[in-house]
Amino acid sequence: MVLHEIKILNYFVFLYTCSVKALEYKGLPYDVVPVQLMREEQFQTGFTKLNPMAQVPALIVEGNRILLQSIAIIEYLDEVYPNKPLLPQDPLHRAKVREISELIASGIQPLQNLRTLHKHSNDSNEKLSWAQFWIHNGLQALERTLMECSGIYCVGNDITMADCCFVPQVANAHRFKVDISCFPTIKRIEKVLAEIPAFQRAHASSQPDCPPELYSKL
Repeated sequence: MVLHEIKILNYFVFLYTCSVKALEYKGLPYDVVPVQLMREEQFQTGFTKLNPMAQVPALIVEGNRILLQSIAIIEYLDEVYPNKPLLPQDPLHRAKVREISELIASGIQPLQNLRTLHKHSNDSNEKLSWAQFWIHNGLQALERTLMECSGIYCVGNDITMADCCFVPQVANAHRFKVDISCFPTIKRIEKVLAEIPAFQRAHASSQPDCPPELYSKL
């Protein structure tokens, strides 16, 4: 297996770290190029040339090949570096992993991201209320899904792409002060995954662009 240079353009906070979790879990060396969304660096010409949607993450591999969107990035990593696979061999389990990943990445995340919140309202309380509603709504669906397919982790007893997406989304729920006590399956899996060293290394507080004043809040 040939290791290509991997560079990820990313923002430290929460859901954007799911690709980093995949990199850490697979033990792949990579360089992080921080993109500060709060400073709107994603709209600068240098970045929009890489991603016209002005979103993170972006992965640069094989010299100058660019991959966008977390799910596509993780699937690429899993196919090129099949050690410690993140997608099961069983077709049904593989589909369930993709289902949960998309539930989070497509069904919850876009409604809580910075661009959506800024477009929705300029009032901080209204932004919080909006985010709390959609995160809680999404976690209700996620809880029901996990009740049917989870083992130790989100799908069965092996770590998968679904877990890479799960951890930062639950962290975002805490960030927006969403009470997850009514989701026992989510709480159980969150506790188990918090002990995984690779996920600890990929935690938002461990990213190079995380401000020191936020360490204790993440």
